Amino acid sequence: MDDVTDAGIYVRESSYLDRYVQFGAASGRVLSVSFPTAPDDDADDDHPVLDQIFEYLDGLEEVHFDEIQIALTVPTDQRAVLEHVRQIPYGDQVDVDTLARMTPELDHKDEDDLILARTALDENPAPLLIPDHRVRDGPSAAPPSVEQKLRSLEGL
Repeated sequence: MDDVTDAGIYVRESSYLDRYVQFGAASGRVLSVSFPTAPDDDADDDHPVLDQIFEYLDGLEEVHFDEIQIALTVPTDQRAVLEHVRQIPYGDQVDVDTLARMTPELDHKDEDDLILARTALDENPAPLLIPDHRVRDGPSAAPPSVEQKLRSLEGL
């Protein structure tokens, strides 16, 4: 899947997560992912990205979101961290120190850089597609119950 073809808001209810999965798209990119308890009124439930997310949530096979384009409208240093989070393989986990080591722009021995990594995780605009749940001692932008279920799904 090379891009997100239609601009708009897309949502579908997940019985596994006990809430909705919603994302916004524009200019061929995902802008944000959220997990509301009620959908936006004007949201559509038919989109290939939703199909891929729900294949992942079914847990029958590994699903990767590498080809989904994400508009990272965050500061450059946070973008570098989140781009490296996307490289953490399905079913693997790292800690914040390891994430800092994976990010060449950061020094894992510098407390300010570790704070930057945690801030990037906390402000992640697209949790699940940028799998912050794979960083075991960092915050997730997903609600705690969603983060726990995503970790459980991947055996983390």
